[in-house]
Amino acid sequence: MSAESGIPTFRGSDGLWENHRIEDVASPDGWNRDPLLVLDFYNIRRKQIREAQPNAGHKTLAVLQNFFDVQIITQNIDDLHERAGSKNVLHLHGEIVKSRSTDYPELIYDIDGWEIKWGDHCEKDSQLRPHIVWFGEEVPMIESAIEIIRKTDILVVVGTSLQVYPAAGLVKYADLAKEKYIIDPNTPELRDLRDFIAVKEGASSGLEKLMQSLVNNR
Repeated sequence: MSAESGIPTFRGSDGLWENHRIEDVASPDGWNRDPLLVLDFYNIRRKQIREAQPNAGHKTLAVLQNFFDVQIITQNIDDLHERAGSKNVLHLHGEIVKSRSTDYPELIYDIDGWEIKWGDHCEKDSQLRPHIVWFGEEVPMIESAIEIIRKTDILVVVGTSLQVYPAAGLVKYADLAKEKYIIDPNTPELRDLRDFIAVKEGASSGLEKLMQSLVNNR
């Protein structure tokens, strides 16, 4: 969804995330081994995201709020949906523009600027870390996401390989949805998508076409 804003996708075919092993920068073990590397990695990425702008796809979803009750469930950790104007955004994998306490995960803070530094502590004197759900950690918002999917009339899946669980399993809960779409130039060949209408385009162009169709057929 955010690739057209210049933000690299999470996982490349080589198993690396911006030239880092995913295990080194997106796991509790990686944090315990080298927290300075992890902080630096997310600081650089946070700076990139602060400088990025919402693309046409983000803006289309914001416009759709004028016609539908739009609930966005995203695996992306950036804030581009919010900056585009979307009001209801559930971040499954956390938010890079926030920090949280290492020892007290309920303590979450907005980041002023783009850096978390070693020695930045929460009010209970615990080191702050990125507010990101890493591999091996629970996804605290998954139940809320399931409830949204179960109640939806129209489900639109945009730009995901549907390989990262539990997020990929959300499509199984859309039994009551009257219309289901997947927008991606390379639609995954998955059994769970057999009743989806494929829109083989990028996020921005695909969402624009789908919005016109949905609004015209209201």
